[in-house]
Amino acid sequence: MRKDLGDKMQFMPLPVLMIGTYDENGKANVMNAAWGGVYDYNQIMISLSKHKTTDNLELKKAFTVAFATKKTEKISDYFGVVSGNKEDKIAKSGVHVIHGSKVDAPIIEEYPLTLECTVESFNDGILIGNVANVSVDEDYLDDQGKINVDKMEIIAFDMISNTYRVLGDVVGKAFKDGFEL
Repeated sequence: MRKDLGDKMQFMPLPVLMIGTYDENGKANVMNAAWGGVYDYNQIMISLSKHKTTDNLELKKAFTVAFATKKTEKISDYFGVVSGNKEDKIAKSGVHVIHGSKVDAPIIEEYPLTLECTVESFNDGILIGNVANVSVDEDYLDDQGKINVDKMEIIAFDMISNTYRVLGDVVGKAFKDGFEL
């Protein structure tokens, strides 16, 4: 038997995305955003309300997206609960910033996987970005040079319990297992 729970959104898993931008003075800022995902081939979509980050997006037309991990959970949550208009989140968190190699946006070294993006559009709070480069800390590559997702321990936001969860075990092969039927 099923039970109706009403119209409150219960969508999962949600990625815990760190959006990095530079302001007009070249100062790095980062925010936590969970309302995002793949938009199209080589494009991402993120829903954002008004923030320092959105001002920077309109100015620089570039941003980075890093994936929060178990190791970065505390700083990732901090980046979501404090406004960059009120304090210097980069300085207070102690993270290390380098300049993106393909876009005018910061890469935070503590996050192992980062997408460098240009702004395709930003209308009505919906950001569409074109991925210009993907960079990864070499410690998170396997022997074949592919990303080792298990080693990264990427986290997801659980909106039902307001918690972060580590992505779990592999349970099957996409685009293959269904053919067994």
